[in-house]
Amino acid sequence: MRAQPSLELGQHQHLTLTPQLRQALALLQCSSQELDQEIAQALADNPLLEIADPEPAVQAEQLDRLWSQPARAALPEDLPEPGQPLGLIDHLLQQLHTTRATERDCLLVIRLMGELDERGYLEFDPAALADGLPPGLEVEDEEWLTALSLLQSFDPAGVAARDLPECLRLQLRARADEWPPDVLACARRLTEHLEDLGAGRWGRLCAALGCERALLDAAHRVLRCLDPRPAGAWRTDPVHYVVPDVLFHRAAGGWRVSLNPAVEPRVRLNPELADGLEGQALSPELRDRVREARSLIHNLDQRRQTILRVAEYLAQHQRAFLESGVAALRPLTLREVAQALELHESTISRATRLKYAQTPWGVHELKFFFGTVVQTRSGEETSALAVQELMRGLLAAEPAGKPLSDMRLAQMLSERDVVIARRTVAKYREAMGVPPASVRKARGAADR
Repeated sequence: MRAQPSLELGQHQHLTLTPQLRQALALLQCSSQELDQEIAQALADNPLLEIADPEPAVQAEQLDRLWSQPARAALPEDLPEPGQPLGLIDHLLQQLHTTRATERDCLLVIRLMGELDERGYLEFDPAALADGLPPGLEVEDEEWLTALSLLQSFDPAGVAARDLPECLRLQLRARADEWPPDVLACARRLTEHLEDLGAGRWGRLCAALGCERALLDAAHRVLRCLDPRPAGAWRTDPVHYVVPDVLFHRAAGGWRVSLNPAVEPRVRLNPELADGLEGQALSPELRDRVREARSLIHNLDQRRQTILRVAEYLAQHQRAFLESGVAALRPLTLREVAQALELHESTISRATRLKYAQTPWGVHELKFFFGTVVQTRSGEETSALAVQELMRGLLAAEPAGKPLSDMRLAQMLSERDVVIARRTVAKYREAMGVPPASVRKARGAADR
């Protein structure tokens, strides 16, 4: 039978993404750096848009009232303009500029700044420091200590420390609200036993501190998220570091989640131009500009709300991690979050792509909070990252001359209710960047 050409009418359904929806999806997927570029392009293309300042700019007359005349008189006049990259000394000077320190104290603080090394540490010798002062200026040791205390209160936390233990304690003081009091107290005491900590003498440390191993491990994790080189981010060569999009704060009865206001600038319609257009007949091109501006503002707000909702769910689901560290991470999938928030999995994926959160245990990408399920012997579930953290503790305590094999690690994990195959142990070990036992043994022999 020969096919005959014919015309037929029919109805078909298909989904078409509007330009507004395409923009919303693209913005949600952007990292903070990519978003800056998108917003900069939008501002260049649409004169109706502008950056909304969160607060009115402080006027020069107000600054004159806030800053003491003696403090300003002791500072150099060539501080960098806003927006210029700062060196460490410039950064410290700007903070000194905002204090009500006396001219004499400012002079001493600036003298101390001149002795900071590339790590941000200070060789504190009052006799040597006096050599750099104007002739005839006598300074008591107590005055030097007062100036040192002021300098050590500046950002970055840990700057002007006289040694590593003091550097760590200064950072613990600056971030004291991020950890439970008992963990914080143990971490402070642990700074006095860094040699034993480096050698993995866990039994000796527990005895010296009078604490259980679990508390010691939590304090150890706190110290590991501190920076032994507080001036490292202020090197003159380009440094790329992560700015968190989300902040997790300890609050009464739980955790509070907020977006980092420094990451995403707020965009608004220019009020003067918008008021001038009110009630006027607009050309098609101008109507398009107004619609595009409002669409961008709406989509940016939707982006903020979606990221915040996802982060709040993560804080609730991973509360044990926020309290205790990586070993307490629970397994979680994109589907679980999508179902809980009544969103599509792809939306959750976009909202967590290249978005970072500041936690008590460091800055992590939001995807860090998702992990595969590992069944325990008792039927409970844990995450692969939690198992890796448990392995990290076992490896840190292994005998120097007899490193743990993958089989032995699997046995020790089994004793701790985690049953996984030797090959899975090997996969996790490789993901952690830990070489096999044979290589660790050879390195240990070479070091002795």
